[in-house]
Amino acid sequence: MKNNIVAVMKKEFTRFFSDKRMVLTTILLPGLMIYFLYSFMGSGFSSQFEQTEDFKPKVYVENLPESVKTIVEQENIMELTEVSDKETADILENIKNGEEDYNLLAVFPEGFDEKIAAYDAQSGEKAPNVELYYNSTETDSSSAYSMMASVLDAIESSMANKFDINAGDGSYDLASDEDMTAMMFSMMLPMLLILFLFSGCMAVAPESIAGEKERGTIATLLVTPMKRSHLAFGKILSLSVIAILSGCSSFLGTMLSLPKLMGGSEGMNASVYSLQDYVLLFLIIISTVMVIISIISIVSAFAKSVKEATGWITPIMLISMLVGITSMIDSLCKTEPVFYLIPIYNSVQCMNGIFALNMNTTNIIVTVIANFCYAGLGVFALTKMFNSEKVMFAK
Repeated sequence: MKNNIVAVMKKEFTRFFSDKRMVLTTILLPGLMIYFLYSFMGSGFSSQFEQTEDFKPKVYVENLPESVKTIVEQENIMELTEVSDKETADILENIKNGEEDYNLLAVFPEGFDEKIAAYDAQSGEKAPNVELYYNSTETDSSSAYSMMASVLDAIESSMANKFDINAGDGSYDLASDEDMTAMMFSMMLPMLLILFLFSGCMAVAPESIAGEKERGTIATLLVTPMKRSHLAFGKILSLSVIAILSGCSSFLGTMLSLPKLMGGSEGMNASVYSLQDYVLLFLIIISTVMVIISIISIVSAFAKSVKEATGWITPIMLISMLVGITSMIDSLCKTEPVFYLIPIYNSVQCMNGIFALNMNTTNIIVTVIANFCYAGLGVFALTKMFNSEKVMFAK
């Protein structure tokens, strides 16, 4: 038995690793492309939404109040230009068109300072209204709006300051860098991992079974004295190893690039996870890959060509991606062990728990055992299919 399984595995490894293009596109390129793509996206987002330290938006003001002028001059955060009512139409048009020197138009009512000083909310009078016109699709314009809104909030607080919120020098956000890393990784990585693992499995399994059926080489294997169960187990085991290499490449690229994708957050790094976390994650990945390989192998055995197999597998992959999204929705994250008998869902939830630093050992054990049992059923089903001439030699 051992020699037969090893022979099948050697054949699959030789077929795969002797093809340099397949090794490049299946193992090396996914991780590299994900790293550069996510890093580029993160740099692009940061440059689009961040401003330089010396940025001063150009703000046009009608009926400029002395209180606003004083604060802006003290903090030196904006360039104010007083305008008349006749000029506002042209300024609005320039802001709408995203002109560089037109970031914001602030229209104050006449006698603004006096009106807010005399305003009494209990009198039923309408509060003085300030109109801020900006273009939310322009980063400079949005920044100008935020700055002016902060100035107005400061003026309002100074005139009716009954209490402060977090006005001390302490740090009020009790979430640590580890908590932030765990939150972001647990939301995003389970879905991405399932996608990467499924993609790695799709890259190798259909070619190994449906491809051999299409080329007619599967008949050579089936006429050997080897047991069909040994052939099925050898195929699934070898394909699982290759798929894991592909998934690990994509996973590594994601882990290295994710901090850049999230805006270069310094606190986000994988060092918050212990060796035990990585060992448990590896067990989940291995058992998950064997389930996915079993499913794809069975589908590929039914198919008459690689193209047909890929067409059947794609909807299964989309369903798996939808299951991966459950890691982002708290109400769909169950903790009862019975839910961890559901393939793919159990892996997603275990990954979510590991990345969230809130793993449940019982659920992980249930998941690993269940996945290996499903893989065993897959080997059994694939063996039956190898024994069926109607399936293997269908025209």
